[in-house]
Amino acid sequence: MNDETDWFGPDTATFGDRVAGAREVAGMTQTQLARRLGVKKATIISWEDDLSEPRANKLSMMAGLLNVSIMWLLTGEGDGMDETSLNGDVDSELRDLVAELRTIRGEMRASSERLARVEKSLRLKLERNQ
Repeated sequence: MNDETDWFGPDTATFGDRVAGAREVAGMTQTQLARRLGVKKATIISWEDDLSEPRANKLSMMAGLLNVSIMWLLTGEGDGMDETSLNGDVDSELRDLVAELRTIRGEMRASSERLARVEKSLRLKLERNQ
């Protein structure tokens, strides 16, 4: 599969993207997955929004329920889902929009990390000056 169609690969998707995509391919709602894992729906939403990640035991259970490998969920490499069921008749304009969204998300993540570094440096300098 080439980079343009590897929507869930390590360079294009986050952990949350892969969880959401695999859950949808498995035909489960967030509520259904939450019940099967013994967690709240809010927890699934948090995972899919990349606000948190599951503990190892839940990650293992989720991989089994979604029929993907743990490594694929974490990194996008390894045994993942059959993406042909998602690609279908998606036109090039939609693919371009999704690619642009992922680019923006990556830029935002990099900016957020940069902001955190600057805040930490500022906080350290202020503490030294007190």
